[in-house]
Amino acid sequence: MATTLRGGTERVSPLSDVIVRGAGRATARVLRSRAVKRAIALDRRTCDRARLARDRRFDGWFFTGVLTTRIYCRPTCPVKPARSRNVVFFPTAAAAERAGFRPCLRCRPETAPGTPAWQGAAATVSRAMRLIERGFLDEGQTVDDLADTLGMTARHLRRLFVRHAGASPAAVATTRRVQRAKVLVDETTLPMGTIAFAAGFASVRRFNAAFRSAYRRPPSAVRGARRPRAARLG
Repeated sequence: MATTLRGGTERVSPLSDVIVRGAGRATARVLRSRAVKRAIALDRRTCDRARLARDRRFDGWFFTGVLTTRIYCRPTCPVKPARSRNVVFFPTAAAAERAGFRPCLRCRPETAPGTPAWQGAAATVSRAMRLIERGFLDEGQTVDDLADTLGMTARHLRRLFVRHAGASPAAVATTRRVQRAKVLVDETTLPMGTIAFAAGFASVRRFNAAFRSAYRRPPSAVRGARRPRAARLG
């Protein structure tokens, strides 16, 4: 799969646009969700080599879920790599979260480069992803509205997302909101209410619920945990 860049050059994608399954019984249990089951298994070996080497060329192309900790990471995560039999790979952060994994607080998946594996895979999904990234679903518009904009039914759009992104459009949008919020929690001193609306949430309550669902803790706890560390570094 090749992605055309400005100037007419092409960059070959190192991965497929679908989830790369792991091996073993533990992995099979994790991948029982319908969204994950429907993905086609492809290049696990390439993903594993990139993960073990912390190859920066693959950063943003896939995410690694660790079965023993239920955490997902970027390929460049500084933490000691888990054993190969204990990992599974996902094309998007939303797919990893849909399968029950939470984001790593060390490598911060929300800061991965904006070059995920779905780019160039399916024109409709790529366009939808760009619209979601720009906040299409953050201002009262629905997945039905998104599908109308793309000239198809909402059912077909959801089917394409499951196939190419491993999660529904709504799940992808929620993950992006939480990721934007996480960056603001880490890098600013803005009040949580301000962060919630800046990230695209309709209310502080929804922000708190989505953040807690992703990180298994409230945003205030994540910010509080980072302050002592920053003080020590200073």
